[in-house]
Amino acid sequence: MKKLILSAMILFTGNGLLNAQNDSNIGLMFGFGSEIDRFAIGVIGEFSIMDNLSISPNFLFYFPEKYHYITNNFWEVNGNINYYFINNESMGVYGLGGLNYTHASVKADFMGISDSDSEGKFGANLGGGFKYHLSNKFAPFAELKYVISDYDQVVAMIGMKYKF
Repeated sequence: MKKLILSAMILFTGNGLLNAQNDSNIGLMFGFGSEIDRFAIGVIGEFSIMDNLSISPNFLFYFPEKYHYITNNFWEVNGNINYYFINNESMGVYGLGGLNYTHASVKADFMGISDSDSEGKFGANLGGGFKYHLSNKFAPFAELKYVISDYDQVVAMIGMKYKF
């Protein structure tokens, strides 16, 4: 199942690259997950497939948290579709929906004894965003989404996209 979802995301991304209407972006972002209460850093792409529609794959890595001898790690991969309600030369306002895969792992190391466990869960994203076209190449943006899965949480992100 994981391979099928990953293959579909790659296919959609490739299709977006082929059909991009000179409105493709790549960028860096910083985020915060409400339930795990952690900051994150990530990368985002956005590839136009129609006038007001784009696909937006992204990867978000949450900073690890250590409790004495236990370390927790989280990361997520998303494949979203953005629909622009407003999309002009100065700004864009959009709603988003898509797929989410969140991976959690824990590692314990106590007095020379180590153990680890991990799991991943699929879910859905619902949210929206705003980007401001600072120039013809750079656009700061903000997104807010709700992840619906076993790892339910609100994720807020800000960042900068580069148009190529």
